Amino acid sequence: MPIFEERCEVLANYIIKNNATVRQAALINGISKSTVHKDVSEKLKTVNRGLYTDVKQVLDKNKSERHLRGGEATKNKYAKIREDKKNT
Repeated sequence: MPIFEERCEVLANYIIKNNATVRQAALINGISKSTVHKDVSEKLKTVNRGLYTDVKQVLDKNKSERHLRGGEATKNKYAKIREDKKNT
């Protein structure tokens, strides 16, 4: 099995097991998020169709929730800025 096929399955299993985002999988594996996305959304379909179906469910869920995570990150960012201003 070529290396990219193994990588596709490793990435997919990590995402499924940890309910991880593409960014999290990329960070843990030391590769770009573009590579992770291409591996699990395109290449994996031909390597392991069952695993592709499972990881697609997690990716679709993450996509539907991303606006919430972004809003929370922005909220936390400005809360930290306010806190820093208080402490100076």
